[in-house]
Amino acid sequence: MDGFAVAFTGRNLLLCFVGCLWGTAVGVLPGLGPLAGMALLLPLTFKLDPAGAVIMLAGIFNGAMYGGSTTSILMRIPGEAASVVTCIDGY
Repeated sequence: MDGFAVAFTGRNLLLCFVGCLWGTAVGVLPGLGPLAGMALLLPLTFKLDPAGAVIMLAGIFNGAMYGGSTTSILMRIPGEAASVVTCIDGY
C-alpha cells in the first residue's frame, strides 16, 4: 500500500505523463529507440527524487516502445529492431 501511495502522488503522476509523452515523441522518430530516449533525459532525472526518477524513466521506456509500433503500423517504417515484425504484420 505504501508503494501505491508513493506512485499515485500528483508529482509522480505528472512525471509519468511527461515521460510517456517524451517517450512517444522519441519512439515515433525512426532510429531512436527507448534507450536513446532514456539517455537524452537522464541528466534531468539527477535532480529528482529516486522514486520520481524511476517512474519517469519507466514512462519514457513504455512510451518509446508504443511510439515505435505507431510508425511501424501507419507508415511501415520500423523505428527499432523490435518493431520489424509489427511492420510486416500490422500494416
